[in-house]
Amino acid sequence: MSLRWKFWLVTLVSLLAVVITLALGRWQLSRAGQKIAWQARIDAQAALPPLSGQALLSLADPASELQRQVDLRGRWIASGTVFLDNRQMNSKPGLYVVTPLRLEGGSAVVLVQRGWVARNFVDRKSLAKVETPDDVVEIQGRIAAPPSRLYQFGAAESGLIRQNLDLAQFAAELGLPLLPVSVQQTGAASEGLLREWPPVSVGVETHYGYAFQWFALSALIAILYVWFQIVRRFFPPRRS
Repeated sequence: MSLRWKFWLVTLVSLLAVVITLALGRWQLSRAGQKIAWQARIDAQAALPPLSGQALLSLADPASELQRQVDLRGRWIASGTVFLDNRQMNSKPGLYVVTPLRLEGGSAVVLVQRGWVARNFVDRKSLAKVETPDDVVEIQGRIAAPPSRLYQFGAAESGLIRQNLDLAQFAAELGLPLLPVSVQQTGAASEGLLREWPPVSVGVETHYGYAFQWFALSALIAILYVWFQIVRRFFPPRRS
């Protein structure tokens, strides 16, 4: 291959690499913009006045009101309490406690993520005591997606301690009309439960980091091309 053809081939490959890496960087910035808009919506939802139980039931799509605050009255269905294993709070391993709450004035039931308890590392089946009152309770919280899923081997679990909880399957298991969303209870620690939930983050910083990497790679390719294909032409080869 002649030097001229080699020069144009390297030029073409370098140009394509720069165009692709720039496009990928711009795409990451656009993703960051989408996440910023999403975060703004979450913040706006959280700032709205709390919904009552009846207002929650009147929503055509409760999932559209994620992070909206709620004030609920009802009775716990203690028999439906489940401990979700391998969950962290303040970087400490433990379990999330979830219990169905039958809303006052009807038959509708919502799954409440009540809080977190520490794990017994000596005896996995030994659970911390959690108080579940029998009378009517009032709780504050926010509308949330069903409990996040962790990777697990095998089929869905049953019993008091589980890795994951599928809302539709759990509703069928209990024979209860569960809403398609859950409520994450907020407030001070009580009933043996800690409620220092991590703030909701959409991960904008990750996209900025990826964008920086793509732009840096694009700049590196351009600098190397200019150095080896243009600048070095002005330096005579060294004689031995």
